[in-house]
Amino acid sequence: MYLTCDDSMELTKYICHRKPERSFFIKGHQFPVCSRCTGFYTGLIVYLIFSCFYKHSYDINMLLISMILMIPVAVDGLTQYFGPRESTNTIRFITGFVGGIGLIIFLKIVIRWIINVL
Repeated sequence: MYLTCDDSMELTKYICHRKPERSFFIKGHQFPVCSRCTGFYTGLIVYLIFSCFYKHSYDINMLLISMILMIPVAVDGLTQYFGPRESTNTIRFITGFVGGIGLIIFLKIVIRWIINVL
């Protein structure tokens, strides 16, 4: 059984709001997730690939860097939500991408810490 575009849109409704005005389109077809989530997932994947080739320590400095990287997506999302400004899909993607990198670094640190404690 193969997944169609309609199937992927149905599955992603649980992880993203998928508002058309906040999503990218290719040839008239909406992405299965919004532009911010597209940035998040792209950032996650890019960092995971990057980390396979470049090893570094996941210490307190990396924890701070990961939190700093998540600030732009929080500021963009909150200022848009509370109304001072309307974000664009490009800004949503960029802040999502940076936030995705910060999130995966944060998760790798937390998972390593949990594994070491257990």
